[in-house]
Amino acid sequence: MDRFRAIAAFAKVVESGSFARAAQRLDISVSAVSRQVAELEAHLDSRLLNRTTRRLSLTESGRVFYERCVQLLADLEEAEQSAHAGSVKPRGTLRITCGTTFGVLHLAPAIIKFVERFPEMRFDVELSDRTVDLVEEGFDVAVRIGNIGSQNLVGRKVGETRLLCCASPAYLGRHGEPRQPEELVAHACLTYEHAPQKNLWSFRDQAGRERSVRVSGPLHTDSGGMLSALCVAGLGIIVEPDFQTGPEVRAGRLVRILKSFELAPISIYVAYPSRRHLSAKVRAFSDFLSGQFSRSEGTMALDAADRTRAKRPMTAPRRA
Repeated sequence: MDRFRAIAAFAKVVESGSFARAAQRLDISVSAVSRQVAELEAHLDSRLLNRTTRRLSLTESGRVFYERCVQLLADLEEAEQSAHAGSVKPRGTLRITCGTTFGVLHLAPAIIKFVERFPEMRFDVELSDRTVDLVEEGFDVAVRIGNIGSQNLVGRKVGETRLLCCASPAYLGRHGEPRQPEELVAHACLTYEHAPQKNLWSFRDQAGRERSVRVSGPLHTDSGGMLSALCVAGLGIIVEPDFQTGPEVRAGRLVRILKSFELAPISIYVAYPSRRHLSAKVRAFSDFLSGQFSRSEGTMALDAADRTRAKRPMTAPRRA
């Protein structure tokens, strides 16, 4: 058995999700890939993959072995690059998972700039609001807002976003604008599944006191985009990151409320499986995102929009 080829075949099966796709990427037959993985399992005396007619999944042993294999292959690639060019440059395919809205608004422009700098890089991106298992599904990194999702991942902070409490002008016209966090208990609040505390919104007043309010309302979802859209439609009040609500605030479709109370900022992380070393492409992209996301242009634009609206006379809406 050629152990290197077997390890490479096993890693490619995990990353592609099937023997057929792995064979296509390796440009060998499906039977050859299957045989290499089977020989590797026999050599290790351990099953690495659970095989069913519908899907493949890693066993616990397979998960641990895959993490080491990926690092081994990455180290070898870096060694070859170093010997060939005298310096390590990121190249190859980087598989990324990221939330839909943040991915479209911020990750996509970052990828464009990164590829301009490193033209040998390729990206395979899945935009999804679900929590993806990086190892089982073969991703190199995840860009995550807030909790990185697993103790088996390392999270590098590359920026932060602040939370905004918002409602539509139509909603405020019907129900009035809350002036204190405690007034939210009388309002329809739309809540987010992946918030650290799903139905508990915590504000800090100007004296530094924490003001936590347990909220409720007609909708709970795992989609930030859906929360924003329904808030614009007047269904209720939301607390969402500025990258999600910022465009709607700037367009006047949403209004920031409770502005004199602070909501704790949320960190933006690049998360990756715990390894002793990082591949050049993961390290370079993490460094790049840190530079891109270190300042929040959206926050600065929102502050400017608030100052503009503050100059306009406003009529306080009545409570229905």
